[in-house]
This record gives sequence, structure tokens and C-alpha cells, in this order.
Amino acid sequence: MKNASQLLNAYLANIQDPAAAAALFAEDGVLELPTLSTLGINARAVGPTAIASFIGGLLKNVPDFRFKDVQLFIETEDRVFGEYSVEAKVLSTGKIYKQTYAGMLVAENGKIKHLREALDTHAAALAFAPN
Repeated sequence: MKNASQLLNAYLANIQDPAAAAALFAEDGVLELPTLSTLGINARAVGPTAIASFIGGLLKNVPDFRFKDVQLFIETEDRVFGEYSVEAKVLSTGKIYKQTYAGMLVAENGKIKHLREALDTHAAALAFAPN
């Protein structure tokens, strides 16, 4: 059974495969990016099917989206907190999306119960907004 750190690392490593990344979540598992609500974006998905769809939608516009520079700061058996970065071209704008995420993951029974991520909304708005 995977612990929280193993689950986060597996999620980050599998982000290019939405089905594989989503399979790490519990049936009622949640992926959310609440800071995006300031941009009018509802970035919350519940369950593997919705999570796979959410990740797949992102990859359609940012096909080279990959996490790098993973740093874990707090690790327990069922919780982990860390930072990780991405730098990739946004197809719809031609701009580079350069971002550092802060993520807090809660694990339960070897699955992701909740992954809550924060990011710099200004950097996201600049990369995704057309000029």
C-alpha cells in the first residue's frame, strides 16, 4: 500500500497519462486548485473519471505539461506537502506557462483522498490569456 509521499510522486510522474494519474485517487478522491477561483475557473474534480477528464483537458492545451523540481517539505504516512514546478508552452496563446505549485496530499487506504494545490494565479493568467 502506497503512503502519501509515494502517491504524490506517482501522481506527478504520471501527469502525462490522465488515466494513470487519476487511478491513484479514491473513488471519492478530490483534486482541487482553489486559487483558480479568483480567475473564475472551477478547478475541482471528484473521482477518477472527472480527474482524468480535468487532466486531459489541460494536456490538450499544454501537451508538454510535466512536473519537475519536486521538493517535499512535510511527510507523514498519510499526508505530504511539497512544491513542484512546470514550464511548458500553452498552445492557445503560444506563451510559456512557468509555474510553481504547492500541493498538500491526504492519503487513505493507499489512494489519494484529497490533493489540494495552490499556484500563482497572476502567472497563470499571463500564460493563458490572449493578448
